[in-house]
Amino acid sequence: MPTWNNIRADFPILHQQVNGKPLVYLDNGATSQKPRAVIDALVHYYERDNSNVHRGLHALSMRATDAYEGARTRIATFLHAADPAEIIFTRGTTESINIVARSFATRLKAGDVILTTEMEHHSNLVPWQQAAKASGATLRYVSVLGANAEGGLDLAALDQLLTPQVKVFAFTHISNTLGTINPVAELCRRARAVGAITVIDAAQSVGHAPLDVQAIGCDYLAFSGHKMCGPTGIGVLYGRRALLEKLAPDETGGGMVVNVTYEGATWKPAPERFEAGTPNVAGAIGLGVACDYLDALDRAAIERHDHALARLAYEKLSTLPGIRLLGPTGERGGLVSFAFPDVHAHDVVTFADEDGVALRGGHHCNQPLMRKLGLTSTTRASFYVYNTAEEIDVLVASMRRTLKFFVG
Repeated sequence: MPTWNNIRADFPILHQQVNGKPLVYLDNGATSQKPRAVIDALVHYYERDNSNVHRGLHALSMRATDAYEGARTRIATFLHAADPAEIIFTRGTTESINIVARSFATRLKAGDVILTTEMEHHSNLVPWQQAAKASGATLRYVSVLGANAEGGLDLAALDQLLTPQVKVFAFTHISNTLGTINPVAELCRRARAVGAITVIDAAQSVGHAPLDVQAIGCDYLAFSGHKMCGPTGIGVLYGRRALLEKLAPDETGGGMVVNVTYEGATWKPAPERFEAGTPNVAGAIGLGVACDYLDALDRAAIERHDHALARLAYEKLSTLPGIRLLGPTGERGGLVSFAFPDVHAHDVVTFADEDGVALRGGHHCNQPLMRKLGLTSTTRASFYVYNTAEEIDVLVASMRRTLKFFVG
């Protein structure tokens, strides 16, 4: 069992002051901080092994290739994928979902249905809107329940929504605004029963809890490295091997071809088929080290820690006058979103910054959901392995100061 306060020593960025106050970093839903082990891995690669992969026979290229493919194998183990070839390196969740959505845009037709939910991040919404427009398919949504979306998804409506016409069911694992934890294994099972392909946005869950793609039964799963202690600019698309072999390449060029003539080209199998050009070698290596770091902490323990902080924050914030808290009142992922009447979220986060507290304010790439809830923005506090109960007290004190200024 990790000692959470001691873990803070692994993260150099946390040991600073902002506006004369100790930094309290509560914007982990946007990006997490990086442990020394990940930073050192990036430095080691650039100082010792920097080279292009797969194409060189010299020592540096072979070392870089071994490290890059080793990271793929490590991430496959992290997800419990059946084969490292099911791991495609991308720039992040957005690119991963777009690869799948653009492929379906060429395969769907009028009469087909794409099903998603009202709580999706724009990255798992806009690509499906575009796929529907391009193909003539219909886009439908599973509703969220409650004035503050505290009821989660309307699972009772799935019997009517999940028909044989549904070809794709795309949904988030943990809502980046609400903290709702969706029953992804159940959703995949119900989708599979009607022959629908499932696509999971795991950006807010993969580094916060154990995740087994085979047990979940998903077809595709996407996430970003920078939200799970890894570098920016690297992400993963997991896809079942049989499905990846049927997927057309999203980009073409060097490294993903078997043979090229003036008349045409043939593609390599997955995953190379989807990694045209020079990949983010350093990012992949850093992501593999992030997996090592999180597994050493025990992801089940991380999950308990993050959820406990979210429950504590929800409880303490609920004592503030006039606050509107979004999402479930019970078990939730490691974040809490809230709003005050007549105080814009940008003002809230600006005041918090004066106290050294880093929060996120805005629509969180959830504009349709915000409109449904009658809001333009919320403030979000999101937690990770290095956050503490004492930092929640700092957050609440900062919010009291903000309210005193605006409300009196």
